[in-house]
Amino acid sequence: MVFLRRLSTLLCGFVLLSACSSGDGPGAANTGFRVALLTPGPISDKSWNAGAYAGLIAIRDSMGATISHIQTRTPAEFDENFRQYGAKGFNLVFGHGFEFQDAALRVAPSYPNTVYITTSGTSVAPNVGGAEFAFEESSYLAGMVAGSMTTSNVIGIIGGTELPPVKRSFAAFEQGARRTNPGARFLLSYIGNWDDVSAGKEQAIAQISRGADVIFQNADAAGLGVFQAVKEARGVLAIGSNSNQNDIVPESTIGSVVIDLPKALLLIAREVQGGNFSGRVFSLGLDDDVVTFVPNPALASRIPPSVMAAVDSTARQMMDGTFKGLLPDSMQASSDR
Repeated sequence: MVFLRRLSTLLCGFVLLSACSSGDGPGAANTGFRVALLTPGPISDKSWNAGAYAGLIAIRDSMGATISHIQTRTPAEFDENFRQYGAKGFNLVFGHGFEFQDAALRVAPSYPNTVYITTSGTSVAPNVGGAEFAFEESSYLAGMVAGSMTTSNVIGIIGGTELPPVKRSFAAFEQGARRTNPGARFLLSYIGNWDDVSAGKEQAIAQISRGADVIFQNADAAGLGVFQAVKEARGVLAIGSNSNQNDIVPESTIGSVVIDLPKALLLIAREVQGGNFSGRVFSLGLDDDVVTFVPNPALASRIPPSVMAAVDSTARQMMDGTFKGLLPDSMQASSDR
């Protein structure tokens, strides 16, 4: 089936490191092709940041690049580290998240020989680009499955913070769920950060107490708390995000909305190394085999065959451009709160 394509993600053990050994920090030696990654959270999250770090490792292993990684927390740190990497002559610097765009635009003019890429970003300048993922496509597919799996007709949605790409994906998820279950209700909540595992668990417990028996989370490290709550509850299912999270709580996870970040980052790095980059947005989705919904094989038999067939058909329509059902970008989730 279309959405069961094998991903090339190399998730490098999810070890918590502050920098890669072959290019430790912005002061790395000025040799060869050099690539840096700034993440807004820990690479141990088994989600958004872990996937990007796996992409950095793939760039090192496939391209022989010298690499460096730093976790940043504040906009001031975004600017500072962008500048340090530019001053040291790094060829390519990824700011991993929508929130890095303003810093990239501020810093890039001072370092025209360094390319700055913001993931989930759309800002463009001569040496600035974005990597926009069609996360709403696979979120819609996950919603179709969630709508068919709920028995309470209450579906929970938990996010880290209200970033525009997250809101669009949640809106698409709701729309997909209503396609298979028009009577479904939705509980939407934001944790307020991406790192607080305890807060993620509390939000999930609160939604479960209100009847949610399926929860879709996009909360990075905080999302691990959602999985904890689902594991401890009876009859509640989870849907993972960003990386393939099906093995975190395999007995209770329907599937994951996955971005193959290693593939995406490698694609961009090869273009930059080849000298072919010009400021633009890389738009990547199902048809690029970068974004997909990956069902959990352990629970696949519980998904109605008719829904599986509809999901596959919809994925094909998205890939060939004939599917017209997704919400416009201006629309947001309209869940009960």
